[in-house]
Amino acid sequence: MMTWDDQKMEEIVSNMLRIGVLTAASLVFVGGVMYLFQHPGPVPNYRHFHGEPGILRDPVSIFWGAIHGHARELIQLGLLVLILTPIARVFLCLVGFFSQRDRLYVAVSGLVLAVLLYSLVFGH
Repeated sequence: MMTWDDQKMEEIVSNMLRIGVLTAASLVFVGGVMYLFQHPGPVPNYRHFHGEPGILRDPVSIFWGAIHGHARELIQLGLLVLILTPIARVFLCLVGFFSQRDRLYVAVSGLVLAVLLYSLVFGH
């Protein structure tokens, strides 16, 4: 197993964060432009709030809708990537600390990762 030193770990985590945020921003931007072209017309009435349909709350539906070129699903996919980026950061830190055999930080990172995943799966 490869051992990560602090500088290598910092470099990997910062690159992952940069790629995650740029990917999310690109997906949201492209989805927004597509939405403007797919839904031309009058300005919507914002006096009454209408929640998003269920298809935009299911990650599998979001993924398949984005692949099929649906703008709203592409925007939602970008937001999911943005949400998953810090979770991936904690996971990479966990792997890095494990490779350094730093038990305390492995435990702390594992606990933080567990809380993040629990809130993502069971949160409302």
